[in-house]
Amino acid sequence: MNDPQPASSTALPASGKATTEVDLSGRQLGDFRLLRRLGRGAMAEVYLAEQCRLQRRVAVKVLKPELADDRVYLQRFQLEARAAASLIHANIVQIYEVSCVDHLHYIAQEYVQGQDLHEWMARHGPPDLAHALSIMRQVAAALAKAAEQGVVHRDIKPENIMLTPTGEVKVADFGLARLTREGEANDLTQVGVTLGTPLYMSPEQVEGKPLDPRSDLYSFGATCYHMLTSSPPFVGETALGVAVQHLKKQPQPLEMLRPDLPASLCRIVHQMLAKDRDKRYPSARQLLRELRRVQIEHFGEEWPEDLPGWESLAAEEPPDPRAAATQELAAAMRTMALTRPSRLAKWLLAAALVTACAAGGAAGWLTMVPPSLLTDVKSTPAPFPKQSSVWRQWYLASQIGTEAAWQSVIDYFPDQQYVARRAQEQLALIYVHDGAYDRAMDIFEELAALDDEVELKAFGLAGKCGILSLRGKYQESAAVLDQLLPIRDKLTSQAMQKFVASAAKKNRSKLGPQTGKDWDQWLEQQFGDNG
Repeated sequence: MNDPQPASSTALPASGKATTEVDLSGRQLGDFRLLRRLGRGAMAEVYLAEQCRLQRRVAVKVLKPELADDRVYLQRFQLEARAAASLIHANIVQIYEVSCVDHLHYIAQEYVQGQDLHEWMARHGPPDLAHALSIMRQVAAALAKAAEQGVVHRDIKPENIMLTPTGEVKVADFGLARLTREGEANDLTQVGVTLGTPLYMSPEQVEGKPLDPRSDLYSFGATCYHMLTSSPPFVGETALGVAVQHLKKQPQPLEMLRPDLPASLCRIVHQMLAKDRDKRYPSARQLLRELRRVQIEHFGEEWPEDLPGWESLAAEEPPDPRAAATQELAAAMRTMALTRPSRLAKWLLAAALVTACAAGGAAGWLTMVPPSLLTDVKSTPAPFPKQSSVWRQWYLASQIGTEAAWQSVIDYFPDQQYVARRAQEQLALIYVHDGAYDRAMDIFEELAALDDEVELKAFGLAGKCGILSLRGKYQESAAVLDQLLPIRDKLTSQAMQKFVASAAKKNRSKLGPQTGKDWDQWLEQQFGDNG
């Protein structure tokens, strides 16, 4: 969410009288001390708070005081709490308490550290296949749980999908949720519950028709389309213009915009975007099954059953005579599939570094990347335990983030060459962070020599350039910069781009102009600054 806006702005409540909004930071609501305002919406404001008894950070959503006397608004606020509180799931933001203190109605909920998908996409662009499947799996798991409890979210969009640095995904904001269990339906149309967000709204939602979980699948399909192409399926100058397109227009085929994506994944997204809800997946669980098939097809590995939000669907599926053949094919593809550039490590790297690097170029890596934003490097008394698959090993390493954890990926799965090299990238970052430049340089030089893996080569050259500049070897650093120039477009990580930009600026301050116009133009395009 955005930082607090000035507290002096005015709002127009249901009564039509203007009121001055008050920043409640510093107030105590029951067991919760409000620390600072995180953001605001039409109905409520959200604060970062501390739960005193448990000494943990939480998010507290406070209904705007001027709306508390309006029965309909209060009913809608309580409905949100009721809908969300019924959903206990790893991929859904959890509700801790609903109460009222001094006429202030509030919901205390889980505080998710990280970025929402919209913010993440603005910084990184479309995720690679592995990351996209992980996000889709976890959101689908959340929607499956909501459907089981008779809850339709009604406002699935990138801003309501939270991404944590460890790779977890959590669906937030059931502010438009509707309970669909018999006897509990409540539309509250008089306060605009049916509005949703036009960019991701299902056709039946546009028409004001009754909704069911398949409406959430449409909105999720529109969100996935945006995630994979950097643009929603439909855009227009007005909300009405966008809404009409959801009713009548077909989105441009995903295969044309992203020919690098599996055709099976493109079909999944377009099926979610079917105008007729009967032609969409009947449930989020069926969507999960289809996503699992794509995972096996392209990576040769199942998702570990103990990953956040994953629930095994094997018991629900009817016997499939093709199952044995599929498993044999998956085993045969395992090594081959993992040698293709999935760029899985790229998003983990960016999630840890981009916040520190976004402030601008710095003279050295250590000033660009504070220890708290990289990885908490701790020694482990015993070797990191081996997991049952390379992806499980990778996932746990990304959570723990120690040298031993990343080294375990390399030691236990040396035959999975591409994944092992991505683990080397993480080790290099740890070594740089610790000032072990010799060890980091060994890895950077090895990666820089990989002519058949251009992305890894670009990463290695960027690392060499940065370390040489840190060591004051500006001429050598500038020479490496020249080697990177022809493949600069393969350096897709914004964090590493910032690292190179910092080294280039440092070199220039010591040596004068050393790079060609093409490189200067690239720096200006990326960062708006060529000097």
